[in-house]
Amino acid sequence: MASPGAGVGDGRATVRALAAHLGVSAATVSRALNGHAYVSETTRRRVQEAVEQLSGQAPQPRPRPRTQGMVFVRCPYELTDYFGPIVSSIAETLRLHGREMLLDAGGAGYHDTVLRRLPSRRDVAGAVLILPPEDVADLESLRSAGTPFIVIDPRVRVPKDMLAVSAANFAGARDATAHLTALGHRRIGVISVAPALAAGEARMAGHASALAQVGELVDPELIRSGEPVTPTGEKLGGELLDLPRRPTAIICFNDKVAVGVLHAAADRQLNVPGDLSVVGFDDIDVSRSTTPKLTTVRQPLQEMGRMAVTALMRVLDGHQAEALHIELATELVIRDSTAPAPVR
Repeated sequence: MASPGAGVGDGRATVRALAAHLGVSAATVSRALNGHAYVSETTRRRVQEAVEQLSGQAPQPRPRPRTQGMVFVRCPYELTDYFGPIVSSIAETLRLHGREMLLDAGGAGYHDTVLRRLPSRRDVAGAVLILPPEDVADLESLRSAGTPFIVIDPRVRVPKDMLAVSAANFAGARDATAHLTALGHRRIGVISVAPALAAGEARMAGHASALAQVGELVDPELIRSGEPVTPTGEKLGGELLDLPRRPTAIICFNDKVAVGVLHAAADRQLNVPGDLSVVGFDDIDVSRSTTPKLTTVRQPLQEMGRMAVTALMRVLDGHQAEALHIELATELVIRDSTAPAPVR
């Protein structure tokens, strides 16, 4: 809200300036702007007209508390070992806050237009959207309709003033590549995610940053992208390993893809990590079930869910959100799939 003591010459209609203009108290103006019930419609209308007359820009009212209603959680994917921990932590945290969860999950709802219908749901107070497939225009429409929400792991870049929580993708990929360069690797393959996601873009930038630190550039010949599933690693990993000068290491922006690369290496009778180092991303259960166990970047999946609920609850309780884009630290977990680069 604008400072009560500021004037109108700077183009802002402040509470004190409005009160002086209307001949009412500053408290009355404040109540009118914040939607309190104990203000007549006549006074409320006079305040709004004065705002337009003085500056055309009203001081921003505080969000109205939404003490009732469920929290809608949209996760249009199978609740696997990536999405499952996020949704579970959301449910547990909502329970601690005394809120019920309305879950919309499963791949069948990927193309559903549920967000367009959400503002008409009187039983829904707010929403948590996990890797939403909707574009920014749909998210903007939801916000304009007055439904509070937060995005977990945005698929695309969201506006700076939109609530979002994600992992530190740039730093995670940078740390993974730096680990490999410290082991002497320079010819490093990458299997990114497709379609192009905001996370994939950030991770490629982190990879490039770590290479630059040792005077290397990204080699387009060593870059592949595909869906985050094991067959992707088998196919694209095979392509990289069949190059005339194969990479000595491959970074996968998904653990399941890394498992596929391990299969591709075994099919070619390559030893991991003796002939090839492999790094994953996420640290889901499969990373600890492979032979060798995967070196990977741990994403704080459960903390992402908890943090999203905490931030959304502040808004539902009537507070202005202070941290809009929340980025949680990743951690490089070194296991058995990486070793010094082989001498060729």
